[in-house]
Amino acid sequence: MSVPDTHVGQPRKAAMAAWIGSALEYYDFFIYGSAAALIFPEVFFDESDPATATLLSLATFGVAYAARPVGALFLGHFGDRVGRKKIMVFTLILMGISTFLIGCLPTRDQVGTLAPVLLVLCRVLQGISAAGEQASANSMTLEHAPPHRRGFFTSFTLSGTQGGQLLATLVFIPIAALPEEQLMSWGWRVPFWMSVAVAVVGYVIRRKLDETPAFEQQAATEGVVRLPLAVLLREHWADVLRVICGALVASVSTIFTVWALSYATSDSVGMDKSSMLWVGALANLVALGAIPLWATLSDRIGRRPVFLAGAAGSAVTMFLYLWAISTGSYPLTLLLGVVAFGVVYSAANGVWPSFYGEMFSTRVRLSGMAIGTQIGFAVAGFAVTFAAQIAGPDGDDWSAVALFTAALCVPPVVAALSARETAKVPTEQLGERTVGQPAQPAKVTA
Repeated sequence: MSVPDTHVGQPRKAAMAAWIGSALEYYDFFIYGSAAALIFPEVFFDESDPATATLLSLATFGVAYAARPVGALFLGHFGDRVGRKKIMVFTLILMGISTFLIGCLPTRDQVGTLAPVLLVLCRVLQGISAAGEQASANSMTLEHAPPHRRGFFTSFTLSGTQGGQLLATLVFIPIAALPEEQLMSWGWRVPFWMSVAVAVVGYVIRRKLDETPAFEQQAATEGVVRLPLAVLLREHWADVLRVICGALVASVSTIFTVWALSYATSDSVGMDKSSMLWVGALANLVALGAIPLWATLSDRIGRRPVFLAGAAGSAVTMFLYLWAISTGSYPLTLLLGVVAFGVVYSAANGVWPSFYGEMFSTRVRLSGMAIGTQIGFAVAGFAVTFAAQIAGPDGDDWSAVALFTAALCVPPVVAALSARETAKVPTEQLGERTVGQPAQPAKVTA
């Protein structure tokens, strides 16, 4: 399909809308991660058993990832039927509301076991929102982008995600520095209440964005697919499996963001909370620059080599980062944290939006990306909980967690090695062949 001339100039607008929207959306998502590691064990769980409280708190972080595949089924379906723009607006509003409600929740001391139940419900809503966010934003930017720069433009979604994580970390730094009594009573709620502004700003930005020319032409000519999931599983099942395996590389992010933070600030290591939050902030700042550079490189040499470098390299550098934390050396931890997360992981993180999206045709692209990534991300989310168990009763067996993280980097490497190289394939030909066979016509409806 050719791109209508009326959409000339839209790639930059779409990329910026994806960047800003993703940053705002994932600000909400990642402030929960910081709070789950630093605040919620005391606020929502039994303080008399700190180890169990921390484990349960980290498990609530993973609950959103468990909800993501369910959300992906519904949001992917409607995204391929009604368009990318409507899903982008819906997910942003849902995230803003659910995050604001977390800031309003009563504590365990106030309502007992009802408190963690309400926390989990809000976290499920966050997960459903996140399920459609990246897939819709990635589809939007990929379908607006010039064919020879799809990697660069789609990377804005992930650099926006890093921007949101950076913003969440920067907000939590002064909050974590509050006196303990103020922090545990009202201070932790402030970042969650700020999601009201997040939802309003994001809505204004995204509602003005045009639908993609590829989707509009698909709907106007061939019509939209009646049952995207059926077509996806019939024609693209192998690529869905590749995306699921590839998405496991996100375990590097969750281990870095949540478990490593909890480990570094635990009694066994004793690093300062604010100092460790600065490690994450600086790593994300570096990632903001590294992601578009890696993506641009993938436009030149291909998606596969860049993704492979990021996935395999992360297995090594995360081992070094956790070792640095175990030494108690803050300068070493800072340096290796920036290298591991800001530079090496960004290679895989910046390329996967185009790499995965190019595996599918327009008619099922959002479904394919949403379902494939969210199943993989669900495993990545609970990697934090598994890491807490693997780390032993004292939570200090970092080497076991490092090996666990490295093992989760193996499936992404295998997925990339088995995938087709699509960097030079024209946009209108993406997804035409699956496992060497021509795609069969699907039932469509106007």
